[in-house]
Amino acid sequence: MRILITGADGFVGRHLAWHLLRLGTVEVFGTTYLPTENYQYLSSAGVHLRQIDLTDDEAVRSLLAEIKPAHIYHLAAQSFVPRSFENPWETLRNNILSQLNLMHQMLWLELDSRFLVVGSAEIYGPISPDDLPLNEAQPPNPSSPYSVSKLTQDMLGRQYFLSHNLAAIRVRPFNQIGPGQSKQFVAPAFASQIAEIEADLKEPVLLVGNLTAMRDFTDVRDMVRAYVLLMEKGEPGSVYNIGTGQAYSIQELLDCLLTMTEASIEVRQDPSRFRPVEVPIIVCDPTKVWTATGWTPEYQFEDTLRDVLNDWRQRTSSRNA
Repeated sequence: MRILITGADGFVGRHLAWHLLRLGTVEVFGTTYLPTENYQYLSSAGVHLRQIDLTDDEAVRSLLAEIKPAHIYHLAAQSFVPRSFENPWETLRNNILSQLNLMHQMLWLELDSRFLVVGSAEIYGPISPDDLPLNEAQPPNPSSPYSVSKLTQDMLGRQYFLSHNLAAIRVRPFNQIGPGQSKQFVAPAFASQIAEIEADLKEPVLLVGNLTAMRDFTDVRDMVRAYVLLMEKGEPGSVYNIGTGQAYSIQELLDCLLTMTEASIEVRQDPSRFRPVEVPIIVCDPTKVWTATGWTPEYQFEDTLRDVLNDWRQRTSSRNA
């Protein structure tokens, strides 16, 4: 069986590709917009990579006609919320048009592929504590251009299922963390600074933003298992929240990382690290995905953070060698 992962060399895409390759029962294809440092590694591991601009309709048609995948995991996206405020149209165009092209060409080519629409829990926006934990019936309340783009992707998946019977399975992942993530995001942002301080590459000051926000963090390796199980067992047209059901504050995340280093570090707030709109707390009700697939997280929060920190220690050491 052939499987296509868009954005295969991204943070989640790499972990999904490795998970599928370990299963050993599929042939994995992937797309990348520009070759990254992970391109050669994934190719050597057995992923058939194609460089493509998914906003190019004709290029998408050629790609799908060549591969004819049974499953399409659409992960390619601009996923950094602050960047979406800086350039809203870039995020909207990239995230919406890429998915639209893929679904449109699936119909044109009469493919009966199952299609994973990767939305985001960001679509729920600021919510009342009375509504927690969040299930799939919670009304959307997007508060950023990124969350608007993800809600549009989500609804396009529903529309194509209703209008064309396209086998779209929609997921709304809550915050994902793990080794390999960009330091644009909170856990690697802290871990990278700690690693640089340990290596005497920066002063012993760790810059932080809002530490009071609470998030439901899922290890990316658990998240991709949920994606695969949903592609096998999920109901087309349905939507599934994916998370652990437990929220940690950014302060707790920071404190946990600081227990893993012997360095003496001053924590200092940086106003530039605050978002224009802050969501105080978000936590998942994962009942639906648990019921549909039997999935439960395997990684503990502390173990994931240790892996994130060790990943950045290794990167820092390699850069400094």
